[in-house]
Amino acid sequence: MSILMIVELLVVLGALWIGARYGSLALGAISGIGLAILVFGFHLKPSTPPTDVIYIIIAAVTCAGMLQASGGMDWMIQIAEKILRKHPDRITLLAPFTTFFLTVLVGTGHVVYTLMPIICDIALKKGIRPERPCGIASIASQIGITCSPIAAAVVAFSAISAENGYHVSNIQIIMVTIPACICGILMAVAYSWHRGLDLDKDPLFQARLKDPVQHNYIYGNSATVLDKKIAPESKRAVYIFLVALGIIVMFSLTSMMGINLLPSFDQVQVVSGGPEQITLANGVTESAKQLAKAGVVVAGVTEKVTEPITMNIVIQITMIAAAALMVIFCKAKPKLAVSGAVWQSGMVAVVAIYGIAWMANTYFDNYKPEMQAMLTNLVTAYPWTIAIAFFLVSVLINSQGAVVVSMLPLAYSLGIDGWVLLGVMPSVYGYFFIPNYPSDIATVNFDRSGTTVIGKYLFNHSFMIPGLIHVFTATIVGYFVAYLFHTIGVI
Repeated sequence: MSILMIVELLVVLGALWIGARYGSLALGAISGIGLAILVFGFHLKPSTPPTDVIYIIIAAVTCAGMLQASGGMDWMIQIAEKILRKHPDRITLLAPFTTFFLTVLVGTGHVVYTLMPIICDIALKKGIRPERPCGIASIASQIGITCSPIAAAVVAFSAISAENGYHVSNIQIIMVTIPACICGILMAVAYSWHRGLDLDKDPLFQARLKDPVQHNYIYGNSATVLDKKIAPESKRAVYIFLVALGIIVMFSLTSMMGINLLPSFDQVQVVSGGPEQITLANGVTESAKQLAKAGVVVAGVTEKVTEPITMNIVIQITMIAAAALMVIFCKAKPKLAVSGAVWQSGMVAVVAIYGIAWMANTYFDNYKPEMQAMLTNLVTAYPWTIAIAFFLVSVLINSQGAVVVSMLPLAYSLGIDGWVLLGVMPSVYGYFFIPNYPSDIATVNFDRSGTTVIGKYLFNHSFMIPGLIHVFTATIVGYFVAYLFHTIGVI
C-alpha cells in the first residue's frame, strides 16, 4: 500500500468523519469535497454516480411521502398501536417487531417516529422500564431496511450482483435477511427483557418522581393516535400502496420461478469472460461496461441480447404510479408530502448516497488491483470477514444503501461468492454504534422516563448492546441460511 494510496484513503475517511459530525445533508455534501480532492487534486478517474439506486429511492420515497400526506400512515400506526396496547405486558417483544415490519412494508425506518412515544407511554403505564422496548425498537426500525423489497439497500444488492454475474431477486434476498434479522431481534429482546433496574427500584427514576413537575411530565401525558379520525381516502391510500407492493413481489416471484411476465427489449451487455477494457480504433481505451451502456456492439466484448426490463425499473414505475393514484383518488397533497418527515429524510438519503458512494467508488475503482492484492488471501481463506469491513464502513456512513453501493462492487472484485455476500448482508447496519442517527436521538427524547440514554462516554448508550447482539446474530444466521439456500439451489 503506497503512501499516496494511504493519503487518499485518509481524504475519504476524513470527509466521512467530518460529514458524520454535521449529519443530514452535510454527510453527502462534504463527501463531494472529498471527491473533488481525489479528482482534481490527485487526478483519480471519477467513477459513475450510483444513479440507479438514487432513482429507486426517489420513487419509493415519493410514494411513501404521498402515503403519509394522505393520512395512510396514521392508519397503519393506529393498527400498530392497537396491537401494542392489547398486550402491554409484552411491549418489549412486540415493539421491535412492530417497528421492524412497518419498515419492511414502507422501505424506510423514518415511518416509526409517531410510534416511539406510544411505545414509551405503554411501557410507563405498565411499569416496565421504557429503555427495554425503546432501545431495541429503534434498532429494529433500521434492521427492516435489509428486509424490504423496495428498500434501496435490497434493490442495490440485486442490481450490483446482476452486474457481477450473480442474479438474485429482491424476494430471494429477503428470504435470507428476514429470518436472519428476526433471529437477531429475538436475541436482542432476550437481552432487553430484564435490562436495567425496574422503575420501582431505580433510584434515579424515583428521585425524579419526587419533583411534582417531573412527575407530571412523566405520567401526566398520554401519547396516542387512537383518537385520530381516519378518512376513507387515507385507507384507500394504504390499499393502493399494498397493491403496488404486491405487484413488485409478484414480478419478483415470477422472475425467480423463470416465468417471464415483463416486456422484453433488445439491449447490449458485456460478453461473459470477455476483456474488461478495449482500445478502439481511435486509440481511446473504454471499459466493456461503458460500451454496453452506450449500446456499442464489439465482437468478443459486448453483444446484443433480448432481456426483460429489470426489477429496479419495475419498482420505479410501480411506486411513481402508486404515488400518482394517491394524489388523484386519495386527496394526497404534494406540498404536504414534500414537507413530511418521510420525504425529507428520503431526500437526505439520496444526497448521502450520491456523495458518499460516488466518492468511495472513485477511490476503490482506481485502486482495485491493489485492494485485490491486499485482501484476496484473507477473503479467500475467510470470505465472511468481508462482514467486518461492511460493518466498519457502516459505522461512518448513516445509510445501509450507501454501504451496499460503495462496498459491494469491491467485494465482488475480490472473488467472494454472491451467496456469501448475501448471507452477511445484515452487517451493513452499524450506524447505531455512534448514537447520532435521527431515530436513536428521537427515541431518547421520546422516553419521558429518562431511562433511554446516550451515556457520558458516548459509546455507553442504550442502543449499543442490542445493536451488537442483533448484527452478530443476524450475520451468523444469514450466512448459514444463505449457505443452505445456495446448496439446495434456491439462490
